Amino acid sequence: MIFLQPDSRRERSRRRLAAVAIGLCFVAGALAEPREFREYPAVEYFEFELPTDFREPAEWVFARLMFPSLGWGGQWQFGGTDWPIDYPKADRHITEMVRRLTVLDARSVEQPVDPDDGDDIFYWPWLYAVEVGTWDLTDGQAAKLREYLLRGGFLMVDDFHGSLEWAQFIEGMRRVFPDRPIVDLPDDDPIFHTFWDLEEREQIPGAQFMYYGRTYEEDGVIARWRGIYDDHGRVMVAICHNMDLGDAVEHSDTPGYPERYSAIAMRTFINYVLYAMTH
Repeated sequence: MIFLQPDSRRERSRRRLAAVAIGLCFVAGALAEPREFREYPAVEYFEFELPTDFREPAEWVFARLMFPSLGWGGQWQFGGTDWPIDYPKADRHITEMVRRLTVLDARSVEQPVDPDDGDDIFYWPWLYAVEVGTWDLTDGQAAKLREYLLRGGFLMVDDFHGSLEWAQFIEGMRRVFPDRPIVDLPDDDPIFHTFWDLEEREQIPGAQFMYYGRTYEEDGVIARWRGIYDDHGRVMVAICHNMDLGDAVEHSDTPGYPERYSAIAMRTFINYVLYAMTH
């Protein structure tokens, strides 16, 4: 699935991405080397084939946040819990789109990031997290995530549904930012207009849509596009509640999943990635 843009927009995107070199410096200059690529047991996939160029370094990497979840205890550090849902297929589909549609030099494989792993989190200016309706952050992890975001990092959370999961997400996020409000992102926020103008922001369902024809899960009938801003008006945390963009991209090559949902999800991911790297 390829989305083309007018030449003028392509040039505008290239100019914006000139700032990426600065953003890539992030906060890592004085730190040790980042962790090497590693894989963890997934939930839906086994022995997922690695691309042939997975060892080649790049400027940008799709980083996925690891975290403890309710009911899993210490097992979260070894994968196979809630944080690797859709992993690694969704991550690699998104990376492929970044490679094909932008000038970012993207690595072909993702990077699971453990917030307890020293300073490693500060090497990855983009973080993605799913199933945050079950996350159970420690105070130390919340403090590390807060520092990461205030230094210029970006977190996108996705694939959590309904009032109960929202409450658990809020419990963790209030440890990160007890004094910053969560707000609905306005239509004119640059995050919706960085690459494409995202006028269509309907509810993006998960794979259950193929079996039940229902776009929502639990009592999460209305999709919410929300965020947390820093003191300069930059979105630090992009919150996709009552939808599953990760599933939509993961199943972009599944015949039974509607193409239009995958297309909106892919456009959203590209916008969020480029926003994260240029703001």
